[in-house]
Amino acid sequence: MILRFVILCALFLFIEFYSYQAFRTLIKLRWVLISYQIISVLLLVFIIYSFTQFDRSVGQTKQTMFTMGLMLLVYVPKIVLTLVMFGEDIFRIGASILNYCMYNAPRKEMMPDRRKFVSQIALGLAAVPFLSLIYGIFEGKYNFKVFKQTIFFPDLPDEFDGFKITQISDVHSGSFDNPDKINYAIDLINEQESDMILFTGDIVNTHAKEMHPWLETFSRIKDYKYGKYAVLGNHDYGEYVTWPSEKEKDENFAEIKNLYGKIGFDLMLNENKYIQKGADKIALVGVENWGQNFKKAGDLKKASQGLHETDFKVLMSHDPSHWEYEVKKDPKNFHLTLSGHTHGMQFGIEIPGYFKWSLAQYIYKQWAGLYEEAGRYVYVNRGFGFHAYPGRVGIMPEITVIELKKGKNVA
Repeated sequence: MILRFVILCALFLFIEFYSYQAFRTLIKLRWVLISYQIISVLLLVFIIYSFTQFDRSVGQTKQTMFTMGLMLLVYVPKIVLTLVMFGEDIFRIGASILNYCMYNAPRKEMMPDRRKFVSQIALGLAAVPFLSLIYGIFEGKYNFKVFKQTIFFPDLPDEFDGFKITQISDVHSGSFDNPDKINYAIDLINEQESDMILFTGDIVNTHAKEMHPWLETFSRIKDYKYGKYAVLGNHDYGEYVTWPSEKEKDENFAEIKNLYGKIGFDLMLNENKYIQKGADKIALVGVENWGQNFKKAGDLKKASQGLHETDFKVLMSHDPSHWEYEVKKDPKNFHLTLSGHTHGMQFGIEIPGYFKWSLAQYIYKQWAGLYEEAGRYVYVNRGFGFHAYPGRVGIMPEITVIELKKGKNVA
């Protein structure tokens, strides 16, 4: 514990030292540099103090999200400054060794001075994440996007050719702070001409009461001809706080499960049902959360009991790692899995149809959008809400509309 604290302090000092070098190279006014140092110390003390006040019996609050946002806003740009300025120091050390070995330069002339243009480049690069994070906090987190995806299946029942499913996921209602923006998102959901809506978990961060102010808002989601269904996400189990007793934890969990019904969704707990359309039917399967590094309450065998390999199946499973480790290899052949969970880390770069990158891809093999293997598909929703960092940069909140088509994908 002490060693970890020492390493963390050394890392912060390293970052602070090198980020200061960029300002010192460009700014010569002593009072400005002193002000910078004072502000940096005060911000660091505030951030450390705020994190030490985290109460595990309460969990995430607006204060902890503010602190996380502030920490990223301060230290992501400083890390960029550090990388550039440290890189320059490596160059300067190399140049000094060369000067000494080849030109026998006097000691005082061995180390080249810092170059002003390098500091200017560093500050310019650091401004990109700084401005992006500010945008993400004030605008990006509510910049809802509708992602439309058509998927072809050779064995899709004829009556379901053109069947549309709206998917939402990861609401995290305890993080919301703008009713107008959420109402706009509900209107956006209702504008989609779909046959069914599926909600793939995480209605709250931890406590059922987080959703109470938003029940009326989410109850405005219209009725769908073929139903409104949901499954639980990892946050719905109340696992991330310390409870006074198991009884209170169980009561909270029971109330969270009831929340889905209060907004008109049928919660599926390791079960399945057939959706009938004309003379044809497909199977809708809903499992509880199954995560490689999170709660494993999902029971695919139980959820698919009574189904046949030839049935066309749509599976709701919150965590896409379930598809990677279990679903895609299951002999019952789950045609399409709908997941969420990753949020795309709420930070990344995405140019639809061309390029996408996020730190999420180093944790999850499937982290945003559509993936296929051996004719089996998983779609990972980028999430409706936000958690921990109170914003979104590049990876926007998503409402998904998936159209099922009969035929073969052209790829």
